Amino acid sequence: MTTQEAKRTLAVIAARGGSKGIPNKNLIDICGKPLLAWTVIQAKAARGVDAVAVSSDSDTILAAAEAAGAIGVRRPEDISGDLASSESAWLHALEAVDRPHGPFERIVALQATSPIRESSDIEKALDTFEREQLDSLLSVCEVEDYFNWRIGTSGPEPINYDFHNRRMRQQIEKRYLENGSFYVFIPSLLREQQNRLGGKIGMQLMDRHKMFQIDRIEDIKLCAAIMRSYGYA
Repeated sequence: MTTQEAKRTLAVIAARGGSKGIPNKNLIDICGKPLLAWTVIQAKAARGVDAVAVSSDSDTILAAAEAAGAIGVRRPEDISGDLASSESAWLHALEAVDRPHGPFERIVALQATSPIRESSDIEKALDTFEREQLDSLLSVCEVEDYFNWRIGTSGPEPINYDFHNRRMRQQIEKRYLENGSFYVFIPSLLREQQNRLGGKIGMQLMDRHKMFQIDRIEDIKLCAAIMRSYGYA
């Protein structure tokens, strides 16, 4: 039995019913499945994940989650509003399933609006988590050749470079985008700090095309096209 297999791991997905940008976003059809189902299926197929729970205030979402193979956890109204943190939903779900299905020593918190991932991404993250003896881990994509600007008091101004002295590509410092696809952490971070990151933090690098997520209507076609192109759907 490997170290990864020995540690019981809960995958948890927070999926509220309300969505201002895209109505019923977690249930929209993408490549023939409800958006939420892709994340449930990926988590269930990942080696090292023992249970998958979906926290929601919506009966329809909970039904879709359970149809995909997840444990549905009814989220209380006081942690279901726009200002409620994902951490509060994850913690509630952990406490609801820890006794009947745990105890869990690791949590993988996944974002339902990031369907462009593979089960192997989760597996690699769990391997990294154990190999580096981490307390928390975030998924990232490498950002290459990006020069960032902002609107300052006098107009557009660069943030991370001097346009008077433009650097060669090879001289650009590597930077990483927190893509929000998933996090891995020990339960005590939730229980004691109400945070997903803390202690010894690590990163799991994902392919660049996996940085995209569904926030706007136009993202649906983009993500679907990427998933089909790479054979995920």
